[in-house]
Amino acid sequence: MSQKYAVVQGAMCKCQFGDGPDKLKVLSHSKYYANDSDGAEKLLATSMELGGATFEKNTFGQCKLQPTGSSFKPCQIIVTKWDGFYENVEFSNGGKVLLEDSKATCPIAGSPCISILNHGQSPAGSSSNSEDANADAQRQMNPMVDSRDLQVEESDVKEIIVT
Repeated sequence: MSQKYAVVQGAMCKCQFGDGPDKLKVLSHSKYYANDSDGAEKLLATSMELGGATFEKNTFGQCKLQPTGSSFKPCQIIVTKWDGFYENVEFSNGGKVLLEDSKATCPIAGSPCISILNHGQSPAGSSSNSEDANADAQRQMNPMVDSRDLQVEESDVKEIIVT
């Protein structure tokens, strides 16, 4: 089975009947985070992100399912349900974690038409990343720097006193 990313606040979504993306807002809880050591930005999106106001602009532009003669009515996002979420974990709000291939249904389309373009997570480097890095690959990508020189060794000095 392939691995899938969990969706977090700020994930870019689109509707197949709209003409622009919008960013997902997590409003169903304020306590479950992913890859956010400070617990400040990346709330996990759940299947309970329903109704209106679940997106920053709350529109995907013009809705191709609502013609008005020479144009289309503006999209007003209302999510009625999510499909394709992770079934094995349920949060206290009754929601399940959305995955990068989850889809949402809107009442105008009546079928899952809202998909996730980008899950919203971004990798953050750490010292363990540089320790685990392949030295040969690093030399090929950046021949001017020896990655082994970047690793900090622990010192025997326990305390420094400045007078």
